[in-house]
Amino acid sequence: MPDSAPQPSPLPTQGAYWGRLAPSPTGYLHIGHARTFAIAAQRASAADGRLLLRNDDLDVHRCRPEFVTAFVEDLNWLGLAWQPPIVSQSARIERYREVLEALHRDGLIFPCSRSRKDVLEAASAPHEGEDPNGQEEPLYPTAFRPAIGVTLPALEERIRENWRFRVPDGETLTFADENFGQQEAVSGQHFGDFLVWRKDGLPSYQLATVVDDLDFGIAEVVRGADLIRSTFRQLLLFRALHRPAPRFYHCALVTDEKGVRLAKRHDALSIRALRLEGKTASEVLAIAADFRGLRANRA
Repeated sequence: MPDSAPQPSPLPTQGAYWGRLAPSPTGYLHIGHARTFAIAAQRASAADGRLLLRNDDLDVHRCRPEFVTAFVEDLNWLGLAWQPPIVSQSARIERYREVLEALHRDGLIFPCSRSRKDVLEAASAPHEGEDPNGQEEPLYPTAFRPAIGVTLPALEERIRENWRFRVPDGETLTFADENFGQQEAVSGQHFGDFLVWRKDGLPSYQLATVVDDLDFGIAEVVRGADLIRSTFRQLLLFRALHRPAPRFYHCALVTDEKGVRLAKRHDALSIRALRLEGKTASEVLAIAADFRGLRANRA
C-alpha cells in the first residue's frame, strides 16, 4: 500500500484550519463514512481550511492495499478533496516511538503482561460503564499497576509487551463537543489505564492519532460518535505532551434497518455497492446526510 515518509506539519500559516479524513483500509467505506467525511469537508470549507488524508493502516492483519485504492477512488467519486500527500501511519512508527520514549521518561506509562482474559476475570474489573457508542472495554484493575515511583524497565529496541498509560484516579474530564455539547467522564471509573503500545511492536490507536493530530496541526477532529470515549483518553495524552487538544465534532452514527450501527461487514451499504446500483454521488451523500432515512431506503 502507498506509504509516505514522516512529514512535518503542512500548516502554511499559524492558525489556519486543518481537518482530516482518516479511513482504515480494512474494508470498503460505507454510508456512515460518507456522512462523517462529508461533514468534515463541509466544516473545513466553512473555515476556509483544508483536509489531510490519513491512511490508518496499523492493523497489519486486516489492512489490505486494495482497500487503500478503493477508499481513494470512493472519496474522489464523492467529490471530497484533500491536500496531498496521503499520510500513512505505517510510515511513522519511528515518530510514534519517539513520543513513547518521552512518556517513558516522564514515568507516565508502565509495562503490562496481563492478558485481556486476566483483566476480564479480575474481581475489580467491571466493564467501563454502559457505553452506547460501542467502545466498552474492561476496566483495568489498579491492583495490576506497578507502584508509583517504581523504576520502569527500559524500552526494548523491539517491544514485546504491552505498555499502558496510567490514568489519574477519580479526575473528572470534560470537553465541549461541537455537535453533542458538553461531555464528561471520570478517569478510573468510566475508563482505565489504556494501551499506548502493543506487544506486536506497534502503537495503539490512541497514541498514533494524538501524535498525528499534533504533528499535522489538526484544528478540529470530525469523527463518529463511537469514539467519544476515546477522546477522553486522548485528552490525557495531549496534556501529557504539554500541547493543546484540537476541537472535536462527533457525528451521529448511521444505522442499518435493525438500528445497528454500520460496520464494514455491511457490504450492501458500502459506497462501492451503492455506486454499482446506479446511485449518484449526490444521492449517496443525501442518504448519508439524512441517516434516519437510510432504513426506508434500504428496507
